[in-house]
Amino acid sequence: MRKILTPDAVDKTADAVVIGGGIIGVATAFWLSRAGLSTIVLEMRDGLSTLTTTASIESFRAQFTEPAMAALARESIEVWENFAEVTGLDGYEIDLHHGGYMFCTTEAEKVPLIKETVDEYHALGVTDSEFLTGEEVIKRYPWISPEIKAAAFRAKDGWFSAHEVTQGFARAAENAKFYLRTRATGIEKDEKGVSAVVTDRGTIQTRVVVNAAGPFAVTVAGWAGVDLPVFQMRRQRVFVAPHSKIPRDAPLTIDLETESYWRPETGGALLGWHDPDEPETEPLEDPRGDWDFPAVNLEMVSRLSPFWNEVIEDLTKDDLSVYAGQYVHAPDDQPIIGPVEAAPGFHLNCAYWPGVMLSAASGRWTADLITGKMKNQDNPLRLTRFAEGVSTVRGALLRGRH
Repeated sequence: MRKILTPDAVDKTADAVVIGGGIIGVATAFWLSRAGLSTIVLEMRDGLSTLTTTASIESFRAQFTEPAMAALARESIEVWENFAEVTGLDGYEIDLHHGGYMFCTTEAEKVPLIKETVDEYHALGVTDSEFLTGEEVIKRYPWISPEIKAAAFRAKDGWFSAHEVTQGFARAAENAKFYLRTRATGIEKDEKGVSAVVTDRGTIQTRVVVNAAGPFAVTVAGWAGVDLPVFQMRRQRVFVAPHSKIPRDAPLTIDLETESYWRPETGGALLGWHDPDEPETEPLEDPRGDWDFPAVNLEMVSRLSPFWNEVIEDLTKDDLSVYAGQYVHAPDDQPIIGPVEAAPGFHLNCAYWPGVMLSAASGRWTADLITGKMKNQDNPLRLTRFAEGVSTVRGALLRGRH
């Protein structure tokens, strides 16, 4: 049975409807399907995972200081490392690389912070995170600037193909259908709560709706009468074509002073930078990168990785590609997952800046909350945490926000 469709008309009923066909929404559909719920995913674009997911640097790390984020990350990594077995897709590959994640500083006064952060990782179960002195970093990676003072490093962090993960989850979701070019336009409610999702191809009767709409999560929540405390921010990425000077065995390398980073990719590299002057924006269906962003980003990563200066000398415009997506931030920079008391049947799985890396576990949490396997009072990422005053203070070394 074909499951990824562009229908003339939608099915009239479903046990659950997921709004948003990025990696978060598709992972959620996989776990809902696994739980036995007939599930429909609505995606307004031409393909799954073609908005924010495709703009990701497609990496994963276990190194978080927030307990809930660390739990999601560890569980998701276990899925990435056993994806074919988890999904039942024999031999399925997601191009997994354990290239490592390294947070670096060139400021001596930050060395104690790096040590303390690694201790926090260990306390949360990530005991293979290492504190490295500057000398130890240079010994492993001699291309690093001699200005390096210390780093937090985990060798088993890495990256994968977010496209292959999304397609794999979709293929393995036996009770799910994925409707492309199908735009949700509203949510209907009755005295019991959510009753239907309205689309441009018809109305689907359902008692469960999951908001996995990425930067459009606020819009979707508004249809259910819910005010989400989140905002969107554009983030850009650069792909650099293959070059002999780019180390292929490098980890994802983060300069904590500039909040720039890079990692190897097919002989070239992916780069990013958290521009502190990037403003909050409205949800965008087609975010665009700036033509001058690659030059700025290359200058940033060259500070800690000086070999980039040699690469830059050989680059032409055709060697560079810039693209953009949107991060979504809650007040504590953590996702919002779970049911909304004011709109029974309406569930959240949104507000991500690290959505790709946390998607496997967040999808399962969402499904478990819907099916009752997990109680919302045991869910640290519930919407009510802000009113309850139980939100975790932000602490990660790199949060994707100024």
